[in-house]
Amino acid sequence: MNNTNAAVRMRGISKSFDIKQANIDVDFDLYPGEIVSLLGENGSGKTTLMNMLAGIYYPDAGRIFINDRQVQISSPAMAAKLGIGMVHQHFKLVDVFTAWENIVLGEEGRYDVSLAKKKIGEICARYGFDVDPDKKIYNMTVSEKQTVEIVKVIYHGVEILILDEPTAVLTPQETERLFEVMRNMKKDGKSIVIITHKLAEVMAISDRVVVLRQGRYVGTLETAKTDPQEMTDMMVGHAVTLDIERPEPVDPKKRLVIKNINITDIEGVQKVKNVSFYMNSGEILGIAGISGSGQKELLEAIAGIQKVDTGSVIYIDETGKETELIGMHPRDIRELGVALSFVPEDRLGMGLVGNMNISENMMLRTFGESHKWFTDRDKPRKVAEKVVDVLDVSTPGLETPVRRLSGGNIQKILVGREISSNPKVLLTAYAVRGLDINSSYKIYDLINEQKKKGVAVLFVGEDLDVLMQISDKIMVLCDGQVSDIVDAQKVTKNEIGLLMTSLSDQRKEEPADGQ
Repeated sequence: MNNTNAAVRMRGISKSFDIKQANIDVDFDLYPGEIVSLLGENGSGKTTLMNMLAGIYYPDAGRIFINDRQVQISSPAMAAKLGIGMVHQHFKLVDVFTAWENIVLGEEGRYDVSLAKKKIGEICARYGFDVDPDKKIYNMTVSEKQTVEIVKVIYHGVEILILDEPTAVLTPQETERLFEVMRNMKKDGKSIVIITHKLAEVMAISDRVVVLRQGRYVGTLETAKTDPQEMTDMMVGHAVTLDIERPEPVDPKKRLVIKNINITDIEGVQKVKNVSFYMNSGEILGIAGISGSGQKELLEAIAGIQKVDTGSVIYIDETGKETELIGMHPRDIRELGVALSFVPEDRLGMGLVGNMNISENMMLRTFGESHKWFTDRDKPRKVAEKVVDVLDVSTPGLETPVRRLSGGNIQKILVGREISSNPKVLLTAYAVRGLDINSSYKIYDLINEQKKKGVAVLFVGEDLDVLMQISDKIMVLCDGQVSDIVDAQKVTKNEIGLLMTSLSDQRKEEPADGQ
């Protein structure tokens, strides 16, 4: 390939926010009919770089060429006129509108409904999309919403498509369907950039890999001539072991027994339906499921912060004493040793106070447990120092308000704080959501350390490859119900994907008694 026929050339691109340099003198090329994966650790500037191509940000320095013509992309509307579209992690759709209404939104003049639907049908047939134009967005799955977003940008003439973490909440089957569509778009000459942390997917779909590190361009790899290890080493700047340890459980004993839990949300929708299972000490029970399958509500119910319609959650201590957790105050549940680490989209919305510094946020974990809270600051500070050191939290100092840290660093503090409390039961959901490879593997190591100490771990994750590597058993949820509980070392990713979308008819016994 050469620069003369590039669909996109970015030269010397720099962008800063306050004192932080997000991109520093970055070069990037994209050619017609190719798929490029953009890789890098958290904070390496991947999304910022693509946001400048999509007109969301404007570069402080550098030049952008589209089809060999220098352009100034001052807005998303300008990017669209140049044939550039970006599908973000959080979809920009109007829930009460139908698919076709969302797709044509932004078109000038009056809509010709039949003509619009005909054009949508032609796009779907050409690339392999499956869209019901009359279906309301609020009735769609995540995969269907994503499809509408992609059809929308193609409908408006996009030739350069940017996908930001497009497979984060898709099943393996949905991911493969998306990749097939991307391959069809590639054959049609369209250029695609995919931002992802999933290296197996990079190997499966991309032609080239562009790597950023600390805001700078560090190199390009041809996918066919590289491997995940080389990509990781280039991202991090040093060798990282990609094997997730899975120590064998030692003398496991029942620690938590969940029986027939039912949960209805404030809108009257039943989110968890008759769920039963148990957790053993020294084991990791993974939970797989499409986003919104009841994972959040289930974990919050165990931790005492979600109202339960019916059911029982019994904690069993080392002496065999049983305690019913339903109805207990969340603080009392924590004192028993049940720790919840849930990483939501808004990381500051779950137990961290943005204006407090790191040490003060560590104190929140034990607030109310001691009258010495206001005077005993040594212990929280030592915990903060350990979390910052072990998880390599990037911060000017322990006195820095957490709101000034990046999302990934806030996440490390949130997860590290719960693990540092020495729990007996660790409930962790999306612990590595959006984290880079290096940070993710540090958290996997910490979770495995908890397992070795005899902690019962519930691990909710989005990456099935990781779930299969780190878990002893995997419970699959489908529409709020237990589809099956399987041996992580014997099941295949495809089998888990099928269980995520349909209930198994092979379960013959109550999982709480015969998991």
